[in-house]
Amino acid sequence: MTDLTVLALVCTLTPSPEPSSSELMARHILDEFAELGVGTSSIRVVDHNIKRGVLTDMGNGDEWPAIRASVLAADVVLLSIPIWLGHPSSVAQQVLERLDAELSETDEQGRPIMYGKVATVAVVGNEDGAHKSIADAMQALNDVGFTIPAQGGTYWVGEAMHTVDFKDLDQVPDAVASANAGLARNAVHLARTLRISQYPAE
Repeated sequence: MTDLTVLALVCTLTPSPEPSSSELMARHILDEFAELGVGTSSIRVVDHNIKRGVLTDMGNGDEWPAIRASVLAADVVLLSIPIWLGHPSSVAQQVLERLDAELSETDEQGRPIMYGKVATVAVVGNEDGAHKSIADAMQALNDVGFTIPAQGGTYWVGEAMHTVDFKDLDQVPDAVASANAGLARNAVHLARTLRISQYPAE
């Protein structure tokens, strides 16, 4: 099965075209998915007019509905998050708040609409908070209906009290590269499994 797709939602605070560590991390992971024959795409969320709220469409020029359509079309979603003040970025929180609307959306058989979709999380930062950020995001994504693969989170954090960012590195550390590759493999396996055997309806 080679028609799987993955969408990266990059939650950097930095608008394009400025370099972004979260964008770079997402790109490395998307390359791993591409090696497995998966179609890839990426959205830098901050570049879009996303209204605050918990509805699928907040109106008045809200660009979330187009992003939501891309989420619904993907088999795997990668949330790429920077750490700020020890917590996930405000953009990541906004994405999760908008996804909260999916709790009331169902498919043709009455299942939550995100059932059958896989979610993964990547975190970057030059301070502590990677495990907490991954845990917060995974809990929210699972609540909405996404399925989380084994070792579906990956991260890089720089040395404490220093200013080196992921985008400043000459190459991806071996441990991070291995974690990225494992995330992609497990996510693809799970997405293929769910494509063949979806969760039961009530």
